Amino acid sequence: MAVELKGLTKRSENYSQWYNELVVKADLAEQSAVRGCMVIKPYGYAIWEKMQHELDRMFKETGHVNAYFPLLIPKSYFTREAEHVEGFAKECAVVTHYRLKNAEDGSGVIVDPEARLEEEYIIRPTSETIIWSTYKNWIKSYRDLPILCNQWANVMRWEMRTRLFLRTAEFLWQEGHTAHATSEEAEEEAKTMLGVYGDFAENYMAVPVVRGVKSANERFAGALNTYTIEGLMQDGKALQCGTSHFLGQNFAKAFDVQFLDKNNKLDYVWATSWGVSTRLMGALIMTHSDDNGLVLPPKLAPIQVVIVPIYKNEEMLKQIDARVDSIVKNLRAMGISVKYDNADNRRPGFKFADYELKGVPVRLVLGGRDLENGTIEVMRRDTLEKETLALDGIEQKVKDMLDDIQANIYRKALALRESETFKVDTWEQFKEQIEKGGFILAHWDGTTETEERIKEETKATIRCIPLEADEESLQPGKCVYSGKPSTRRVLFARAY
Repeated sequence: MAVELKGLTKRSENYSQWYNELVVKADLAEQSAVRGCMVIKPYGYAIWEKMQHELDRMFKETGHVNAYFPLLIPKSYFTREAEHVEGFAKECAVVTHYRLKNAEDGSGVIVDPEARLEEEYIIRPTSETIIWSTYKNWIKSYRDLPILCNQWANVMRWEMRTRLFLRTAEFLWQEGHTAHATSEEAEEEAKTMLGVYGDFAENYMAVPVVRGVKSANERFAGALNTYTIEGLMQDGKALQCGTSHFLGQNFAKAFDVQFLDKNNKLDYVWATSWGVSTRLMGALIMTHSDDNGLVLPPKLAPIQVVIVPIYKNEEMLKQIDARVDSIVKNLRAMGISVKYDNADNRRPGFKFADYELKGVPVRLVLGGRDLENGTIEVMRRDTLEKETLALDGIEQKVKDMLDDIQANIYRKALALRESETFKVDTWEQFKEQIEKGGFILAHWDGTTETEERIKEETKATIRCIPLEADEESLQPGKCVYSGKPSTRRVLFARAY
């Protein structure tokens, strides 16, 4: 393991390889025996649990409740909303039989051909269809609205090219599905949840994001509007970190979900859906981490503080143990997660490298001489700076340091994004800049044809039409590709 730590590829040499190695060496996840699926290891899952906990709290504060819907969806449900099924048809895994049996020739287990299902089931790629078939039973009157449900679940999309956390055949996520009496209320819900995602990304993940609306070509299948938060990774590529969709009445009409309004008239329900997934783990890694390993924001770090003793004999260790005991209790009383690693099966140098690799925000080192001097060595993971501080009051100093680390890694990521965001006005400038990476703000004529040609020629997509922009970006101009009139600049990038 110690040899492996030294072998982490540098970002500047091969960013993709650096990422793949880091996910495995930091014990976040690994490939499984199932093609395209991953095993999320305990340390990686602990980060996901913290994300899940904070998001769940934020959802409930905005009035949402959790529910659970079936993993298997009747195939016929997908035929009811044509645009939706077209968007997912190529990614669907299909269950066709319900029984196995032993082969008569003793060669092993086979699918029983007589156990074919009358109707095949789709393993959910997303749950709009099964949920709206259920909402039909729940909704009769405006008094039944709104319904504000969220589901924590797994989904399957049969990806051909996979990468741990960023794109796997099966992944974990949450999906909110809400029902409303008016278009305005549903649209406001979609925007509210975009705000929740943006706040979570910036205040907990320390990832600066651009909030915006997708072009018609990039919308979720079956949506009237898709809102998105887009992050910029250190290699200059964009990552879609979360989406919120205004679905209009499409799914209500597909599943005949009507309600009696306040005027006693029948109308179709208005809908939203919104979700984030374990892809956020990829965003977290690629936004902050460095050539030494993970850099985790303290608010999401499973271990916020690790304490490592340096001792020559058992007597010295007992003295250090006694002093550390009070530090651990005080830190935990302040809501800080702390680990005291006094295990004797690993050398201190190995422990330092391992916790650095795993992105533990603060490391405290206490030795016999420190006890005599009333001091302790402190290292912060974001800057790798060490300093010797007084033992007395160390807990408050650590708490303040954690807050500073959280703010500092956000500032660093924001500074990178700002330095890697460019306005271009000509096609030559666009082509030159897209090769270097980063966000590009450029004029677009609003047509799908132009959007697709830009994608074909440069692999760049419209990440979003930003909801917030400076005055110059909102001025009309000429499309960077076609030269036709454009109402404003939009955000382009190559993306994961």
